[in-house]
Amino acid sequence: MDMTGAQWRKSTKSGNNGGSCVEVADNLPGVVLVRDTKDRDGGTLTFGPAAWRGFVGLAKQIGPVG
Repeated sequence: MDMTGAQWRKSTKSGNNGGSCVEVADNLPGVVLVRDTKDRDGGTLTFGPAAWRGFVGLAKQIGPVG
């Protein structure tokens, strides 16, 4: 998959302490990409838009973990 045009943004739930942060790119047609800010070259998760919306909706219902 060509991710050249991906516009990454840090999750609004990520802290500023350099810890557990993720970045999301949702500007490419038909996919949402997710990666770890500490290992940007370590791999990318790929979701379809509907699956991503479902994940985010469920995460909001569950709330913070930890």
